Amino acid sequence: MNRLARMLAVLLATSLAAHAPLAADGPPAATAEARRAKARDYFTDTVLVNQDGKQVRFFTDVLDGNVVVLSFVFTRCTGACPLICQKLNGVRRQLGDQFGKVRLVSLSVDPDFDTPPELARFAARQEAIYPNWTFLGGKKENVSFVLKRLGEWPEEPGDHTTAFMAGNVRTGHWTKIRPDMPAAAIAETLRRLVAEDQADAEAPPAPRAAN
Repeated sequence: MNRLARMLAVLLATSLAAHAPLAADGPPAATAEARRAKARDYFTDTVLVNQDGKQVRFFTDVLDGNVVVLSFVFTRCTGACPLICQKLNGVRRQLGDQFGKVRLVSLSVDPDFDTPPELARFAARQEAIYPNWTFLGGKKENVSFVLKRLGEWPEEPGDHTTAFMAGNVRTGHWTKIRPDMPAAAIAETLRRLVAEDQADAEAPPAPRAAN
C-alpha cells in the first residue's frame, strides 16, 4: 500500500471512528463525550515531546477539540520540508484573524536527530514560532507508533509524504490536502472545518424516541 493509499485509509478510519453509531437517546453531552472517547482510542495519548521540551499526550494535549493540520517534516531536510512550512505560512496569512482557530502540528519523521532544540531552531528558521504551531518529536518508538496511526512510516526520513491531513477533531471530519494546493484554497477548507463547530452549536437537538 503506497503512502497516499495509507493516508486515505487513515482518514476513513478516523472519520468512521468518530461517527460510529452511539447509544440512542443519550444527552448531547454524553454523545459528544462518546465521540471524543472513540477519537482518543484511535489517536491515543502516546507521549511525545514538543519543541519546548514539554511532554504532551498526542490526543488530549495536541488534537482534542481542535481544527488541525498535520504535516510531516525533519529538520535536516533542505528541500520539501522548508517548502511545507512556506505553504503553511501562506495558509496562516490567508486565514488572518481565523488562524487562531486552527492548530498546525508538524511531526518529525527523524526523532533520533530531531531533539527539542533542533525542532525549535528549525521552527525559527521557518518563521513558524506561534503558540498554535506545534513541532513534535520524542522517543523513536512513540513517534513511530503515532506516525503509523497516521498512515506514515517512511523507511528513510526523506521518503515521508508531503501531503497534509486536515480535520475537525471534535466532529471527526478529515480530509487530505495536496501540497500543491494553493494556500488560499487550503485556508478555505480550514474555514469550512471551523464552521462545523458553529453549525453544530446552532443545530436543534435531535428528537428523542417515544417510550
